[in-house]
Amino acid sequence: MSIALKTPEEIEKMRIAGRLAGEVLDYVEPFVKPGVTTAELDRLCQDYMENVQGCVAAPLNYAPPGYPPYPKAICASVNHQVCHGVPNDRPLKKGDIVNLDITVIKDGWHGDTSRMFVVGNDASILAKRLCAITLECLWLGIGQVRPGAHLGDIGAAIQRHAESHGFSVVREFCGHGIGQHFHEEPQVLHYGKPHTGIVLQAGMTFTIEPMINAGKAAISELADGWTIVTKDRSLSAQWEHTLLVMPGGVEVLTLSAGCPPKPATLP
Repeated sequence: MSIALKTPEEIEKMRIAGRLAGEVLDYVEPFVKPGVTTAELDRLCQDYMENVQGCVAAPLNYAPPGYPPYPKAICASVNHQVCHGVPNDRPLKKGDIVNLDITVIKDGWHGDTSRMFVVGNDASILAKRLCAITLECLWLGIGQVRPGAHLGDIGAAIQRHAESHGFSVVREFCGHGIGQHFHEEPQVLHYGKPHTGIVLQAGMTFTIEPMINAGKAAISELADGWTIVTKDRSLSAQWEHTLLVMPGGVEVLTLSAGCPPKPATLP
């Protein structure tokens, strides 16, 4: 496993890309309301990335082995869609929950983040609870990141919290190293055992992006070759940040002015 440790100069470029990714979500948030389509949100985000930020949308035409080229600039996963939802012309309804996943490329470096939105701020108690617990899972995972810790510590913290609230963790998709490539080593599982896996070192950059289901963990893929849904059609939520392992702990690279902070319920 070859993991690229970033130099101070490279880290500064990743800070810029990360902040810009977060700012796309800040920009689009006021548009996430009943009646808007995810295709329109995609268009707004792409225009902002290209014409305001001078960025490239990393997902557009992204085609890893075995996949067709991804046709849009962002991923938009609604309700029981787990991840990689392809924006379409279905209007969002009051009470929907939607994950918008943004990855920008700025000067050759990637910033990757996603956020949950409650459409019309009127979702069910279960939906709001799922979104809140998933955000807590993300930050509990982030809290494990420091030199000398193990990747398994991150997954264990996320799994423990999700399952203690009666939710399940999707296992087929995980966080990933990131830098000049969209996906690098290491893979960051959202389940696992403490004190297992590789040891974290200063200069590593990767995402944590737990996908938490209200029902069972099983998933399936839609015919578009991209969209992943819960097999039992239960709700799913996801939050994501890009992280940098610092000598004294962790830096969240995708924080922005409008980003929800670490929940006050956490230590």
